[in-house]
Amino acid sequence: MDMSLLYTIPHAVPPREAFGLAIAIYFYLTGLSAGSFIISTLAYGFGMEKYKPLGKVGVVLATLLLIAAPMFLLLHSGRPLRAWHLFVYLNGTSPISWGSFLLTLYPINCIIYGFFMFRGNARLTKIFGLIGIPLAIMVHGYTGFILSFAKAHALWRTSMMPILFLTSAMVSGVAMMILVTIIKDRFFGEKREVNTEVVFGLGKMLLWLLVFDLFLSFSDLAVHYFGEAESMEAARLLLTGAFAPTFIGVETLLGKVVPLVLVANTRTRNVMVYGFAAVLVMVGIFAMRCNVVLGGEFIPLL
Repeated sequence: MDMSLLYTIPHAVPPREAFGLAIAIYFYLTGLSAGSFIISTLAYGFGMEKYKPLGKVGVVLATLLLIAAPMFLLLHSGRPLRAWHLFVYLNGTSPISWGSFLLTLYPINCIIYGFFMFRGNARLTKIFGLIGIPLAIMVHGYTGFILSFAKAHALWRTSMMPILFLTSAMVSGVAMMILVTIIKDRFFGEKREVNTEVVFGLGKMLLWLLVFDLFLSFSDLAVHYFGEAESMEAARLLLTGAFAPTFIGVETLLGKVVPLVLVANTRTRNVMVYGFAAVLVMVGIFAMRCNVVLGGEFIPLL
């Protein structure tokens, strides 16, 4: 039998929950963890002293988020008690095999890094902070590789998926740390005053990350739109199809364009505006995860 016939048989359109909202949440939490960890190393790893107040809270959040994230992955699997198979039956060409070890090593390194930070050991804190950066990048980057290897799903079949995931992780991580700084200083700080130097510094960082994220999203969409038939259908799904409201309205306009305008406009340069922009960004990145994960399976396999 001609194998191409088996490959080109269209399947029934799955419901939007087919791959699972749990997977989108898993991707979202790992991105927040990676972003917050890297922000926490700015002072202790790279000597940017003004970000020192974010060091301890950043590593605590990174660890808790990374511990919570695999719970959603196991929930989706349906047979979580068999997760140990991933550590025994190895496949060197599978991102899932690599990811299983990364999801173990990264939180362990976070705990060690945080331990030395709270103990005041600057040398070891810096060492484990720098070790953790590539681990954080790989933990979130491998999720993009998993999707890009799914050749039958046009929306996922792009070499840009890992860098899109990494960039969005940094965007959401910076946004979360802006909110954390505002809440921590306003309600738990000794003076009840927000550290504007940190907030505005993170806001500037968020500005350029949003510009880069928009550029990547536009480039990826253009490649799909002017590609083969399946890729064009994936682009139309986001631009005019069932996912257009969440892609154009929530992810792009509400989650990227509006926050970009708010943090770029010097006349709106205040803590509350930056906090509002951060909330919009986090909502937009979550919408991005849902659009990618659920939208990738919305189109029939071809």
